[in-house]
Amino acid sequence: MAPHHLPFYLAPGSGTDTLMVVMGVFLIGTVLWVGTLYWKLHSLPERMAHKSQKLQFEFVAVLGLISLFTHMHIFWVAGLLLALIDIPDFGTPLRSIADSVEKIADATPGEEGEVPPASPPPADKPGTVREKEHSHA
Repeated sequence: MAPHHLPFYLAPGSGTDTLMVVMGVFLIGTVLWVGTLYWKLHSLPERMAHKSQKLQFEFVAVLGLISLFTHMHIFWVAGLLLALIDIPDFGTPLRSIADSVEKIADATPGEEGEVPPASPPPADKPGTVREKEHSHA
């Protein structure tokens, strides 16, 4: 009962729908491509912080995970800002100072390589008179 000249997008009565198969493959490919693009965009702050060896890398990674699971984009924005900002390293100098003070505190006189403390200056003997200079202006 169908006319002999059907358009190409209509499926024949006994065959497979070619257009539906092509669109299904296109839909699956598009969903995979958009998903990959989403994951790349979502991990952007973490990759930026890792590439520049930032100290706050772990914090940026945690903010990215929180934003992924809670769908609150403010965490992603905060992670992006932290990945862009260079926070100064206060820990390394303070750790060095603490290590040096600990070495000084643990050092005992008389060990190899150490100079014994200088003896105190001799005290003035009683009966000796020190002359003081007086200036008259």
